[in-house]
Formats: sequence, C-alpha cells, structure tokens
Amino acid sequence: MPAKRIRLLLVDDHEVVRAGLSSLLGQHGELEVVGEAGTVAAAIEAAEKLRPEVALLDVRLTDGSGFEACRRLHQLNPPVRVIILTAFADDEIVMQAIGSGAEGYLLKEIDEQGLVRAIKEVAEGRSILDPAVTRRVLNRVKEGGSVQPGKLDRLSAQERRVLELVAQGKTNKEIGLAMSLSDKTVKNYLSNLMEKLQLSRRSQAAAFYVQHSGS
Repeated sequence: MPAKRIRLLLVDDHEVVRAGLSSLLGQHGELEVVGEAGTVAAAIEAAEKLRPEVALLDVRLTDGSGFEACRRLHQLNPPVRVIILTAFADDEIVMQAIGSGAEGYLLKEIDEQGLVRAIKEVAEGRSILDPAVTRRVLNRVKEGGSVQPGKLDRLSAQERRVLELVAQGKTNKEIGLAMSLSDKTVKNYLSNLMEKLQLSRRSQAAAFYVQHSGS
C-alpha cells in the first residue's frame, strides 16, 4: 500500500509563482498539491473544501495578509499547518508570523530539497525557521525587542531542556529519546512549560527559546 501523500495548498497572489511551486512540488511523489489560491478568502474556501494538511502562504495577498489567513486556517477543523513562504525577512514580518502561530517561516530563496524537507517536517509536527529569520529574531531581541525578562526562570531544568529541543525542531518522541523520558512525560513537561510561558503553539515556544537564548 503506497504511503499517504501530504496534501498541500498554495496561497500566493502571483499566478506564476503558484504554477512554479505546483510544478516543482508535484515532482515529489510524497507531496500532492490539492489546490491554489490568490486571496485570503479563496484560501479559506479552498481549505474548507479540500482539507490540506499544510499550506504555503505568502504574507502579502490582495484582500488581506498571510497572517490573517494563517490564523483562520488554524481555526478550521481539522486545522491546517502553515508555512509562511515569502521574499521578505523584515523584522516586523518575522514577529507577526510568530505571533500568528505559523509553524514555519521560509524565504523564497530556499532550494527545492530544503522546501520539501520543511514541508515534511511541518506535516510531522515540527516547527521550522529559516536561519536568516532566526538571526532577525535574535537581532530584534538584542535591540530591545519583545522578550519579557525573567519568564524563562519560571521553568525547571527539565522544562528548559524540553524547550531547547522543541526549538531544534524535535518531535516529542525524539525529545523522549534524547532525555530518556516517555512520550507522556515529555508531553506533560511541554504542557506545563507552555502554560507557564502563556504560549499555545510549538512554533511560538521555539521562537521564545531562540529569543531568550540570544539575549
């Protein structure tokens, strides 16, 4: 029985970009482009009808922003995992992407294999930040950005280690193997630290750790 393919939705206001991505990603048997959209409204409509697992979103759409689309895609049942795929690495855009809960943020200059790998990892529950984006976040923090001092001190040593591994893109199972813990124990640590830090998504937790480890 063939492996289940990852269902993708492409959202970009440039038809040529969508066509290029569709052609590129369609060459990979483990991926299936099930739909395309050029606006926020069309993206939500397509997602409700086609039920993609992952959406690739640009941040600039004609009727709104990719961040608005991201939040609305997360509210669907089942929710759609979102990778922001953009040409922009502007500080404000990076912080807005983190705030909207996107599971990934990649620049369009990424190569084919890197993009395919990122899609697979996000589909598996990991969070992905482009290295250039990570540097942006760190620079923002060093310049007095959005970090709330002292929050990390609320975590136990084990919770900090779990958070560090989440920021590295590890799954709960991989974290358990690295720390010799059961999946249930890792899940409990993650739930506790997310509550302490008042976060709701793994991508936010990963960004939080990046911010604090660079401060």
